[in-house]
Amino acid sequence: MTHSLNNVTVLGAGVLGGQIAWHSAFKGKQVVVFDLFEEALERCKMAHRQYAAIYQADLGASVDMISETQSRLTYTSKLGEAVSAADLVIEAVPEIPETKTAVYEQMAPLLPAHTLVATNSSTLLPAQFATATGRPEKYCALHFANMIWSMNLAEVMAHASTAEATLREVVRFAIEIGMVPIPIQKEQNGYVLNTWLVPLLSATQSLITNGVSTPEYIDRTYLIANRGCASGPCGLMDIIGMKTCYDVMNYWGNEKQDAQLLSNAAYIKKHFVDKGKLGLQTGEGYYSYPNPAYQQPGFLDVPGLDAVDELVALVCPKALAAAS
Repeated sequence: MTHSLNNVTVLGAGVLGGQIAWHSAFKGKQVVVFDLFEEALERCKMAHRQYAAIYQADLGASVDMISETQSRLTYTSKLGEAVSAADLVIEAVPEIPETKTAVYEQMAPLLPAHTLVATNSSTLLPAQFATATGRPEKYCALHFANMIWSMNLAEVMAHASTAEATLREVVRFAIEIGMVPIPIQKEQNGYVLNTWLVPLLSATQSLITNGVSTPEYIDRTYLIANRGCASGPCGLMDIIGMKTCYDVMNYWGNEKQDAQLLSNAAYIKKHFVDKGKLGLQTGEGYYSYPNPAYQQPGFLDVPGLDAVDELVALVCPKALAAAS
């Protein structure tokens, strides 16, 4: 029999894990956020305070609604405590197969018999981890998009042993928290969303890594060609988080022996991850937040004639020296 999944545990207090936790609590679920690292939990709490302001401004949430959301959230670094009463566990740990497998194997003996498990993996398949969960029939993928409060989709993907009852409850849960369920009819790395998003971001990073263009001009190109979009691909990388971008490009670069992807991953690690510049989460990535350049008036305007020398210098670096 289908029943509501009211007690939710989110494994991983990163960017999207934090969003899933906050939004589920906002929609009335009791939510436990788990992360091994207290520092990550503190960052998640800080993000939740930011989401409170966003939900008030963008969704019209009242002070009481925010207070009730906060009351439904708890945070812990103890895995057994995190999952002891869970109806649904949503795994949102780093996009590293070994890390996910280790978490599942550690969690498996701690779960109540009825608990369902879903992965929010960006590009990996549920079949890769089904055995490690210890309950393959109760396991599937449930993938969310960043900025969950406005990008309200949830991609649902099964593996060969997923029970129909599991999918029924997971789809119902997605609808209960205001998501549009997107059925994925066969296992596909990247679902629908990341099947086109990952190549876009990889191509974008290649343009930067190889010195073809700058983040601002890449985003201007995208936003002019796609009028009405809220951000370009470099802005999206900041929203997704540089650590996730690095993990995805590094994994698939090694998996495919793709030198360009590995070079892109190395660039992100050197310029961002190693410096603690993780994007929107830390206030700096390709842009500085809370007021990134791509949101400023005039970002897409035709420039004045006083910009000619600067623009020519980017095309032909010798031109600026010659003009001075």
